[in-house]
Amino acid sequence: MLRRKQFTVAAVFILIGIIVGLSLSSHFNFQTKGHTGEREVSQEAIDILSRTNEAVSEVVAAVKPSVVNVSSTKTVKREALPSPFFNDPFFKRFFGDEFRSFGDQRGHKQSGLGSGVIVDRSGYILTNNHVIRGAEEIKVTLSDNREFKGRVIGSDQKTDLAVIKIDTDNLPVIKIGDSDMLKIGEMVLAVGNPFGLTQTVTSGIVSATGRANVGVADYEDFIQTDAPINPGNSGGALVNIRGELVGINTAIFSTTGGYQGIGFAIPSNMAKAVMESLIKKGKVVRGWLGVTIQQLTPELAKQFNLRDEKGVLVGDVVEGGPAEKAGIERGDVIIEFNGKEIKDASNLRNMVADTLPNTDVSVKVLRDEKTRTFRVKISEMPAETQTLSKTFDNHMKGVHAQDLTPSLRKSLIIPGRISGVVITDVEDESPAAGILMRSDIIMEINRNRIANLKDYEKTLSGIKPDESILLLIYRKGSSLYITLPAR
Repeated sequence: MLRRKQFTVAAVFILIGIIVGLSLSSHFNFQTKGHTGEREVSQEAIDILSRTNEAVSEVVAAVKPSVVNVSSTKTVKREALPSPFFNDPFFKRFFGDEFRSFGDQRGHKQSGLGSGVIVDRSGYILTNNHVIRGAEEIKVTLSDNREFKGRVIGSDQKTDLAVIKIDTDNLPVIKIGDSDMLKIGEMVLAVGNPFGLTQTVTSGIVSATGRANVGVADYEDFIQTDAPINPGNSGGALVNIRGELVGINTAIFSTTGGYQGIGFAIPSNMAKAVMESLIKKGKVVRGWLGVTIQQLTPELAKQFNLRDEKGVLVGDVVEGGPAEKAGIERGDVIIEFNGKEIKDASNLRNMVADTLPNTDVSVKVLRDEKTRTFRVKISEMPAETQTLSKTFDNHMKGVHAQDLTPSLRKSLIIPGRISGVVITDVEDESPAAGILMRSDIIMEINRNRIANLKDYEKTLSGIKPDESILLLIYRKGSSLYITLPAR
């Protein structure tokens, strides 16, 4: 009985295969020519694919002229090496730049390559902050190979965006689209200059939207795409099938340094707001609610008698701030901001920051299992609030770090046995520039274990400017000791 049943199932699959094969053969009209075995594709299939090719080519032709090559030059101080042997690329491949001597400092020119997008006919170009940060000279090359000297109009480290300008006009401008309308699975094209290869186009889809806690910038709301993005693509355009700019290509997730199918782009709506603020005011003006918020967990939801984990918990309210004036209190759970549902803490933070000061908004909260709505007048974020990390007057000056949160641990693939703080940025002028890197995990400072930001700040505050610093860090799957020597 079992054997007969198996034979019946097999026969059904064979029959389905024959039907599918006949259907495909009929659709594509495969025809054998003589005895050569050559086959022809139906004109119908050729027409369909030709129209698709023409459509993609048309989008590319419209977009490419507005994407530029941005190269920067700056002087970087490095320790003199005791022997030319240590400069050998083969040696460096195995030991890296961490293997250094500590003699006299020598300055050398360092070049960087990136991309940019023309957003105004008069020469304004949008790019990434890390492409031009610390640059002494910026050169912009257009799609027609004309070269211009660029100057920085403004930059914003918190979103990793910058605006530069070249002195010319009648430039081809890209149309800025609405990134809020992007759908997962939608086809996108990435245009830029990977590895200095100008005017390169790759394609893919939108893999996800609203990605935060990636560890690239303070304000994150990334578009994730599988369109190949490589070094040099930074600052380039992510466009939809209408040829509209929907994102600024910014970073990749990689364990090798190369493309692995996960790239991130800053949404065009965020980029547009930052760009306009930089051009008009020379700085980014952000909205401020005046609250400290935290993500809800199942345990917190249970303690506050919440049915689910929607919204964010207010941990503290700034005295005299917009939220306190409106009546919002510690322990409230914010579930809506100006009519939009709150997904998580990063989502609310971005919404508030994107709101212009003096704007009246509605904030819906849960308090004592009841819903309440408050009218809040958003203020401008105070300058001292915008500085998130503390700096020290020693060899760790200019190094910014934050706690290693569960989300950061997951995104950076940090093993559970590793504890410490994660470096979010190293300023170019820092004594640690070229030694420490973003995403390094600092586990020890001068043999003192670092479990969190509090340990980090307490330990560094006791180190004098002329003292050397011994660090134990975790980088790319291994732990290593690094010394910042006394001068």
